Amino acid sequence: MNRLISDPVRVASSTASPPRRAWRVGAFGGLLVAAVLAGWSAGRWSARSPADDSVEAGFARDMAVHHAQAVEMAMMILPRTRDPELRALATDIALTQQAQIGQLQGWLDAWGLPQTGRTAAMTWMGHPAQGLMPGMALPDEIARLRRASVPEAERQFLTLMIRHHEGGIAMARAAVERSRRPEVVRLASAMVQAQAVEITAMRALLTRRVP
Repeated sequence: MNRLISDPVRVASSTASPPRRAWRVGAFGGLLVAAVLAGWSAGRWSARSPADDSVEAGFARDMAVHHAQAVEMAMMILPRTRDPELRALATDIALTQQAQIGQLQGWLDAWGLPQTGRTAAMTWMGHPAQGLMPGMALPDEIARLRRASVPEAERQFLTLMIRHHEGGIAMARAAVERSRRPEVVRLASAMVQAQAVEITAMRALLTRRVP
């Protein structure tokens, strides 16, 4: 997974020239708030690290996987679309969620926990997933996105990413409600705010593309 989530950012940084948009400020603002308030150093955390089956460990693992698919889809549309707003949005998603993956994985390392757990995804939310996590695209949906013409790929990307963000927001809200660690609550709250702004932007872009 590390190669998947490191290569896209290099591509996104070199190809995109995003315009100034309100939702763009919101997305980067959410990441900035998360980075500043959550804290990167282990010194800001309590001496007692979360257990392997804790809410915090489950959230970090599951959200890292969830984010990785968002980065993958963003990097599928970015080199194809010529819409500057869509390119800016895809770039924001790739950069923001890539950075958050690094933070989530860094927490697990600092807590002395493995990147993968022994329990099923979503167990920390009280209802283990029988298949994919909320909002994640199915393999055949990813394949169709890859094969679609540019106009159709743009519609599919927006549809899939709206659903993906809605699922991510549900996961982040669960972390806010269940975690007692300030750094986790702050990052999860920032995710909710930033992704809600992006959903609004994506719905507007999708409306323009309704046949």
